[in-house]
Amino acid sequence: MPLPAPQPVREYEGVDRHLFEDEIRAIGRPAVLRGLASEWPAVGAARTSDVDFIDYIRRFRLKHSVSVLVGQPEIEGRFFYDETLTGLNFGSGTSPIDPFLDRLLRDATNPRPFAIAIQSMPIPEVMPGFERENATDLLDPTVVPRMWMGNRVRVAPHYDLMENIGVVVAGRRRFLLFPPDQIGNLYVGPFEITPAGTPISLVDTWNPDLDRFPRYAEAMKFAQVAELDPGDAIYIPFHWWHGVDSLAPLNLFVNYWWNPARADLGNPYDALMHAFLSLKNLPPDQRQAWRTVFDYYIFRPDSDPGAHLPEGARGVLGEPSPQQIGRMRATLREILKSL
Repeated sequence: MPLPAPQPVREYEGVDRHLFEDEIRAIGRPAVLRGLASEWPAVGAARTSDVDFIDYIRRFRLKHSVSVLVGQPEIEGRFFYDETLTGLNFGSGTSPIDPFLDRLLRDATNPRPFAIAIQSMPIPEVMPGFERENATDLLDPTVVPRMWMGNRVRVAPHYDLMENIGVVVAGRRRFLLFPPDQIGNLYVGPFEITPAGTPISLVDTWNPDLDRFPRYAEAMKFAQVAELDPGDAIYIPFHWWHGVDSLAPLNLFVNYWWNPARADLGNPYDALMHAFLSLKNLPPDQRQAWRTVFDYYIFRPDSDPGAHLPEGARGVLGEPSPQQIGRMRATLREILKSL
């Protein structure tokens, strides 16, 4: 039976900060921002030719080495697990950026190249000055742009613990996105080792094994898809799953991660790890009781569990002050020492 076709991501043109904040982010769904970076000099160079683009990049390079992922031609660009799901099907090392750029150009006509990629490198460290010539005013200037550069690599669906705007500078990219509530239909891989930093879907998105992963067909009912050309951008809300295919032999993607949550709060991912230790293997009746407690105190959106208490007596049930957060951190450190 054929899979449901994903719906196109909603598209916008002429996006400014007002439209982005008041309409696009307010919806809380992915959005394509067509032509957002069409005037970037780097995009202009990429549209001219791969050689012109690489020449432009070389203007900003540093001489120190960068981290590079490398996969054998047999993986066909899909950075993933090995067959046992206990290791990865690619390696990593370091390289000066010039040989990396030379390799991209040299392999552009190779039908079976090694998969190579630089991922999530802060641009001011790798190509200082690029971020000034190629900038967006949609976000606070303190948000650091990062570069993702390589050939025809494929990244499995995963989520970010940030909000995300990404710009295709060179090449083309295809995004397949799923809302956070589809986690149960995406067959998530191990937490202990992952190609993407956060857990990934084990499903080969465009060639799924539905005998092994039958619920993926349900996830595809809620999927959205977008293809981006140089100068186009995409907004990915917090925790939306997204798989990314680079469709050209030479690609550069620049992204901006930010999190509007208070910077002094703890990391929810740490709480999830602690929940694996303290909650997951309790007897079922105890897990249900704790679920009720968490729903009441943490996740219940329709009431304030501390509303019946005077303001000065709410403690952790109220809006925490920096002093309260400090005390909670100290308490947690003492608790974790005993584990």
